[in-house]
Amino acid sequence: MSPLARAHAWARLAFQELRRTAATLLIERPLGVDTARIVDLASLGLAAPNRVDYEPSGWLDLRLILRRGEVTVDDVFLDLGSGKGRVLLQAAAYPFHRIIGVELSAQLMAIARTNVDRRRERLRCREIELIIADVVDYELPDDVTVVYMYNAFGGSVFRAVVDRLVASVDGNPRRLRLIYRTALEDEALLATGRFREVRSVPGLRPGRAWSRKMATRMYVIDPVTAPRADIHG
Repeated sequence: MSPLARAHAWARLAFQELRRTAATLLIERPLGVDTARIVDLASLGLAAPNRVDYEPSGWLDLRLILRRGEVTVDDVFLDLGSGKGRVLLQAAAYPFHRIIGVELSAQLMAIARTNVDRRRERLRCREIELIIADVVDYELPDDVTVVYMYNAFGGSVFRAVVDRLVASVDGNPRRLRLIYRTALEDEALLATGRFREVRSVPGLRPGRAWSRKMATRMYVIDPVTAPRADIHG
């Protein structure tokens, strides 16, 4: 590893530790929740190709990308790879009809369940469903209108999830918003021809390259409009 690469790696680790410590002291302890620590999938017995270790989103990530006026009581929120539930708690501050978290790890889900139970009475949306499942096998409910992903998977797993999102919109036509944190598969997403980016929030990491890489992006999948048939008299 070159000196520059080592410096970048050190800066990244230092930033992660600083963010974790600040989140724990300023937010997590007052709220009585535990979402901060990074978890290696190998320690959970879940290490596999195209799977990414657990690292929580920032506490402001959802608020910065999703405006309150854009959510109504008819909207349903889904977090694919919900981990310890940090984004679920953020989503619960909006007037969603219901919120769903899907997580592969039973251990992380148990922590998420504890976090949600501790805060439930103070949440705006209290209808929160926690599901242990592989995102590849999970059947997307046809009323979901907002999906959140934080780079929990890539490659073939990511493509399978994208196919399910598109199939869900085609099966039950509706406008679906995808919020993608650390959009490493952005090009693959846009290459489908079905997603269009409508908003982006730069990452808060040192350096321009990291900032672009760590951006949170919002995309919209619109239902396919069938061409009108010609009417002949």
